[in-house]
Amino acid sequence: MDRSSLLQLIQEQLDPENTGFIGVETFASLVHSHELPLDPAKLEMLVALAQSNDEGQICYQELVDLVSGISSKRSSSFKRAIANGQRALPHDGLLDETGLGFYKRFLRYVAYEILPCEMDRRWYFYQHRTCPPPVFMAVVTLTQIIVFLCYGARLNKWVLQTYHPEYMKSPLVYHPGHRARAWRFLTYMFMHVGLEQLGFNALLQLMIGVPLEMVHGILRISFLYLAGVLAGSLTVSITDMRAPLVGGSGGVYALCSAHLANVVMNWAGMRCPYKLLRMVLALVCMSSEVGRAVWLRFSPPLPSSGPQPSFMAHLAGAIVGISMGLTILRSYEENLQDQCGWWVVLLSYATFLVFAVFWNIFAYDLLGAQIPPPP
Repeated sequence: MDRSSLLQLIQEQLDPENTGFIGVETFASLVHSHELPLDPAKLEMLVALAQSNDEGQICYQELVDLVSGISSKRSSSFKRAIANGQRALPHDGLLDETGLGFYKRFLRYVAYEILPCEMDRRWYFYQHRTCPPPVFMAVVTLTQIIVFLCYGARLNKWVLQTYHPEYMKSPLVYHPGHRARAWRFLTYMFMHVGLEQLGFNALLQLMIGVPLEMVHGILRISFLYLAGVLAGSLTVSITDMRAPLVGGSGGVYALCSAHLANVVMNWAGMRCPYKLLRMVLALVCMSSEVGRAVWLRFSPPLPSSGPQPSFMAHLAGAIVGISMGLTILRSYEENLQDQCGWWVVLLSYATFLVFAVFWNIFAYDLLGAQIPPPP
């Protein structure tokens, strides 16, 4: 029996009054009688959820999450087929579990921090695997710290490093005079203006990026981060043609804006503690960082010959996070390629990339842009 047939059987025989709930024992017997290839772990999880309900029932949303687990990824179209029968889960049973070790408590925190659906939280909590570990954000952050320490010790300068004449000679910095060296559009994320910018980016990458990577995997989060980094440098090359660029703010803001947008859109379902206060603090920190970047861009440089890095990468990263990132975060355990919205976002991003490449090849000469000489 396929999923649609099972759904029809449940609606017609097990819930004739269309209440949105069915008895878990009745459903379990139906599964065994039809020998459906359901994951036993998911079935046990569903029974555990029903035990928190005094009437021993399961709601349609729980049922959808279980039945759609016949395939390796959940089907959003199958979820929508019975959207009218969704009900809120009766209790937050996962929060009530006691006797957990430190790592399990951390996994529970991550589940409630990132996922808005109780069934998704439980599925992540019980099925989480430590391999592959969330190494991408850790490796990027560690590399940024090492690069900063090396240049700080070499130049004997720990703040406003871009004003040092030797700093801009680094092969990692994006400079409009070196646009032909394509790797610079990505490697600038390893360079930072000073200790305050590095500290801000490293803190957010670890606090937000690592939990996101633990839940959504290294491929999705690394793609989102690098998409924000690349969009940041290309946006600067279009909107601020004379300015160099350093720092990983494009990728950081892609992660932060995606997470914050996901929290806002699923506000009622999020169970992370003090979510309003944390939202306000995150917005204040991000706004302060943008304000600092704007000040560095338009204030008189010290010395007068020093370059003024652009702030447009922050805004570009935020746009990438709200568009592409929000699509990724709302698709836990679902195939992105099965969603029309994902292809629309991906096509829009690809169109921007093509436009930016042609802009960098032709626009500077056509517009007669007076860019500073490369170091």
